[in-house]
Amino acid sequence: MSDAAGAPAIIAFIGLGQMGLPMARRLIQAGFAVRGADPAEGPRRALVEAGATAFAAAAEAADGADMLITMLPNGKIVRDVLLGAGAARALTKGALVIDMSSSAPTDTVGLAADLEPLGLVLIDAPVSGGVKRAIDGSLAIMAGGPADAVERARPVLAAMGKSIFATGPIGSGHAMKALNNYVSAAGLVAACEALLVGGTFGLAPETIVDVLNASTGRNNSTEVKMKPFVISEAFNSGFSLALMAKDLRIAADLADHLDLTLPQIQSVATIWENAKAGLGPQADHTEIHRHLQALGAGTSA
Repeated sequence: MSDAAGAPAIIAFIGLGQMGLPMARRLIQAGFAVRGADPAEGPRRALVEAGATAFAAAAEAADGADMLITMLPNGKIVRDVLLGAGAARALTKGALVIDMSSSAPTDTVGLAADLEPLGLVLIDAPVSGGVKRAIDGSLAIMAGGPADAVERARPVLAAMGKSIFATGPIGSGHAMKALNNYVSAAGLVAACEALLVGGTFGLAPETIVDVLNASTGRNNSTEVKMKPFVISEAFNSGFSLALMAKDLRIAADLADHLDLTLPQIQSVATIWENAKAGLGPQADHTEIHRHLQALGAGTSA
């Protein structure tokens, strides 16, 4: 993607955390001119070493940029950065804003309406795949918003992801991300409970996982998470339990917003919120096994 003169598009990338930094590096490797922003000095220094410029303030990174990407903890922070801290007003008129954070879809609809009078177009394009796939550029990306804006963003998204899905109107990408994480989290809870029940009966944990993976119980958690992170008790997958709990609450709240009475989505969201309260905000999401183990034993995690 370049401007009319053929120069690389200037992309402001806001949020250089575990996911944001490798994603920004992928853009640099693809030839885009990247201006990063993060309050922490370490990630800024790492981005500069990768060939970009970096700022502490988002508005400085956004000044004159053609496109702005946010990779931040939640939608409230995205709104604060864009409107409260002035990053949106620093962009060129007609710039494209891409929120790749995990935000609430109803909030995203409101943000798009608030950016429109500034001459800015918003799409939501959250990701799935974790740090490993952010590093190798194979993320799954769910993009919601006007079709022409999603197509405008596609070359940039393709530098960071392998599978790019146009999901529909604004907010639909964030809805899809939350629902994906709901299905993933429910599968992990089920696998951990199977491990606890089977282990108590006398089945070897590895046998349980091997049989599940050769049978209809196979899912992402049985294939990717159970042996390296749960059975090993390493609990170091790199994705936090707090972030999973946040995404599940988004999914459950969306069901409520749509007047859908669905018991399991609420139940799973509550399980993870209780696990966060018991294990703390720094826990890895695979530590849900510890929470379920404590519940099964009638103790606290």
